[in-house]
Amino acid sequence: MSEIDDMTTEATSAPATSTREPARVGAFRRMYRGQTQFDFVGRRKIWFTISALIIVGGIAAMGVRGLNLGIDFRGGSIWEVQAKNVSVDTVTTSVEKAGLTAPVVQQLGGRTISVQADLNSETPSQREATSAKVITALAEVTGVPRNQVSTSTVGPTWGGEVTSRALWALLLFFAAVLIYISFRFEPKMALAAFIAMIHDLLVTLGIYAIFGFQITPDTVVAVLTILGYSLYDTVVVFDRVRDNARSFGASGRMTYSEMVNLSMNQTLARSINTSLVAILPVLAVLVVGAEILGATTLLNYGVALFVGLFAGAYSSIFIASPMLAILKEREQKWKAVAQRLEARGARQVMTPVEAAQDGASQGRTSSGTASGVIRPGSAAARIAAGAPVVGDAPRPRKSKKKRH
Repeated sequence: MSEIDDMTTEATSAPATSTREPARVGAFRRMYRGQTQFDFVGRRKIWFTISALIIVGGIAAMGVRGLNLGIDFRGGSIWEVQAKNVSVDTVTTSVEKAGLTAPVVQQLGGRTISVQADLNSETPSQREATSAKVITALAEVTGVPRNQVSTSTVGPTWGGEVTSRALWALLLFFAAVLIYISFRFEPKMALAAFIAMIHDLLVTLGIYAIFGFQITPDTVVAVLTILGYSLYDTVVVFDRVRDNARSFGASGRMTYSEMVNLSMNQTLARSINTSLVAILPVLAVLVVGAEILGATTLLNYGVALFVGLFAGAYSSIFIASPMLAILKEREQKWKAVAQRLEARGARQVMTPVEAAQDGASQGRTSSGTASGVIRPGSAAARIAAGAPVVGDAPRPRKSKKKRH
């Protein structure tokens, strides 16, 4: 009896230990295990307000001073010269005295000075005269001969073609995304992903307008890159939502918003990890490449990636999934589920740990007697045969008395 009592004590104390274990686990470990319980959908007004403030501020900045388009988009002239120990401010002052209005002066690779200006409003003869004055000013301020100052011109027609092709590339990308997600998942998921990508584009343009960053063809390539990254992270979350909808949604045990929250908590660690892995190399390009080594040609591309990756990580977590919950909760099916669960009164929302345990129990049930098939050697087979199962005491046999 003492051995049976010991086994009973261990069996009753083990579940208590396992239930107390998650309480001792830190917040970060719970997040990486998918055991957090953040309410992403319930706090959507906070996330939407933050995005709205950034977007409205960017639109206001674009309305006041517009976007700082590079010479490839608006056309103009470029002068470059190799120089040592000459500051950008000194060159800017010199070329402004030569007749340039709002020139863009950059130091490329530590030695090359690049000057950009828009001369499209001038006549050809006036452009030639202004260009000659700028060449003379650069030669004097840098101490190099005039013939070592290189010049190039981008016409307004070429700039218009580049702008048109960039817009077409963006539109084709959006169309391809809508078609892919509509077939891969469903149209409402495609709409939520499309809204998240528009959010990323507006936030990136807003940051560029507020801080006056220059938009170049490299920026367009970076924007398409970050939109693809944001879409990847959104698809990962939507895939988990679809899997949970098949298991918990089909049985009506959770509303769609609760299911989205469950999916977000299960994939939160993956979203944060992929964001950090993508942002750290870009940060290294900006700090080491552009600032320390002086490779300012990487600045435009790096800034666009850095801003866009942050916007994409934010939208995939706080915009796309709550927007999907809003769209799906309007369906009659999910309205009925919410009303039925609300009619039951107070209830506890299933946690990620409980969801995992519930899924495991469903798997065991479906592989056992749920289908009506008893597997040989299983507990059900031993019970059907009359054999004792683990923990059952052996049945005493009745002795038969012989009749004389």
